[in-house]
Amino acid sequence: MEKKQQTLTIGGQNVSLEEIVAVSRNVKKVYISKERAFIDRMERSRVMLAEAVNRNIPVYGVTTGYGKSCGKRLPKEEAKKKNGASPLNFHGCGTGEPLGIEETRAAMVCRLLCLARGYSGVSLSLLEQLAAFLRKGITPVVPSEGSVGASGDLTPMSYIAATLAGDREVFYRGRRMPASEALEKTKLYPYAFQMKEHLSMMNGTSVMTGIAVTAVERAARILDAAICASALTVHALKGKAHHFHPEIGKAKSFPGQIRVAEKMAQLLETKAALSDLEDDSPDSLQDPYSVRCTPQIAGVLDDALRWISEWVIIEANSSNDNPIFDPETGLPLMSGNFYGGHMAFAMDALKAALASVADMSDRQVMLLVAPQYNRGLPADLVGVKGPESLFHHGFKAMSLSTSALAAEALKNTMPAGSFSRSTESHNQDKVSMGTIAARDAARICTLTERVVAIHLLAAAQACELRGNVRQRHRLQSIIKEIRKVSSIVQEDRPLDSDIEHIVELIVYSDVFRV
Repeated sequence: MEKKQQTLTIGGQNVSLEEIVAVSRNVKKVYISKERAFIDRMERSRVMLAEAVNRNIPVYGVTTGYGKSCGKRLPKEEAKKKNGASPLNFHGCGTGEPLGIEETRAAMVCRLLCLARGYSGVSLSLLEQLAAFLRKGITPVVPSEGSVGASGDLTPMSYIAATLAGDREVFYRGRRMPASEALEKTKLYPYAFQMKEHLSMMNGTSVMTGIAVTAVERAARILDAAICASALTVHALKGKAHHFHPEIGKAKSFPGQIRVAEKMAQLLETKAALSDLEDDSPDSLQDPYSVRCTPQIAGVLDDALRWISEWVIIEANSSNDNPIFDPETGLPLMSGNFYGGHMAFAMDALKAALASVADMSDRQVMLLVAPQYNRGLPADLVGVKGPESLFHHGFKAMSLSTSALAAEALKNTMPAGSFSRSTESHNQDKVSMGTIAARDAARICTLTERVVAIHLLAAAQACELRGNVRQRHRLQSIIKEIRKVSSIVQEDRPLDSDIEHIVELIVYSDVFRV
């Protein structure tokens, strides 16, 4: 029986992070609502725009110039005919590698949600064109660099807007091609922008928010994987399960710490006597901080994700355009909802919490490979026994990689929001840097995914070398899933592809969901 395609119908309602991610991964197809109340609201805002222009009320970007040039005035006849000089052209100055396809698609969904609030004075046909691009898998090529995060994401969003009209480039079916070619292949027509619509596509926080949506989702999966890797490490080091006793969390009561400890305890659950699984030497009374304090370290990320997710979903479902129209009076309101301050702060916080988890995982890998700390495991987790083991190095280089990756993640935690610049002739004299913060967060996700992937591989290897993992069936099931994509390391071999296979499990599967 053919599986029915999941859909998301956008009609001015709030949409969840999970739904945005589903569209970004092409799991859900987007459609625009046909409900009369939604259509009427969209049309009312179009009428408000037209009436303001007819009454010679200055409407920024429609009858005025852009930015510092807002003092210039355009006759209403010209505004209706051309909407002034298009801002798409002079904002075609992005640099750097393109944003990821999922990030760009998430940004497109965020722009749809913004415009569908009914404050912007845009037409339903613009929303339909955006939705068609998403349904058909046409993804604009958006250079990642060039946004200061206020007036929002002008330059990167100009690339998305331009492709709707058949200009610039897109990714389609695995190829990079002119947008006009993709339109022809999908039987879509180039969009003809109406009054204000160029600006409404560009003036807002949709790129930073799209990146933030994907970063939050990735961070949640990284957290789960890091908890699994830490539990494997406890077993491999013959560590103490009582470090995760529920009373410890009650004594401090941070919800994230409590949740992480509960997950650790579940993963370490056993019917065997702990004396058979835990080291009883005097020096092993307390495990090192990176192991013992897993709830206190990873719990910060758990708690942070709660409020960060709330902020991101508020931003994603907001009207962050400028100007917008008061639905009661029709008055054009020129303000600053395009400012990405909340996203900058949220992403800067996410960066720090994520990088701390990367550092924790790196420290645990070091404990596993170093014979002076790993409580009797082979040095570097070499899988070969006997004299031949002298010629193998196991996870020695893998620990070097985690150190390098964690160091780079920590380096990138410098808060982007603290580096506001004065731009555009001192009109944009205080900007958010939200897009740079979001890009940094995405980069730290990439780095931390790989640190945790190596941690999982090392901890699985260590558990199998230690033995007795069958006494903890949840850990054993995790190792079985890891072994489906990466076999135990006996003789030395390249492990780069193994790392990427584990990253795929972290990002796209529920193997590590506790």
